[in-house]
Amino acid sequence: MSDHAAAAQAHHDVNYVRIWQILLALLVVSVLGPMIGIKIVTLITAFGVAVVKAYLVAKNFMHLNVQPRFVVYMLGTTLVFVLLFFAGAAPDVMKPAGDNWHKPYVEPSASSTHH
Repeated sequence: MSDHAAAAQAHHDVNYVRIWQILLALLVVSVLGPMIGIKIVTLITAFGVAVVKAYLVAKNFMHLNVQPRFVVYMLGTTLVFVLLFFAGAAPDVMKPAGDNWHKPYVEPSASSTHH
């Protein structure tokens, strides 16, 4: 069996309903995690679940497991550049003030706060 035929067979064996159920369960975990009120649990459920969900979507719905290897390398390179851009821009953007600028505080409007 050729590599392409083996990849196509592996692609057809994916149970999309099962993957959807897993994604739905992870959604519930990511919503309930912050309700516990423990900061580390919130961070784990927010970022950990997001990474697992992104992996499942990329592998099963974007079919990265059956693409040529260079496509996976291009995706990885793109993610590295996004992280580098964020790491370079975040220190300046996240500061409340700088030498030549001040980040204005915008008070939340009454309509955006629902109790």
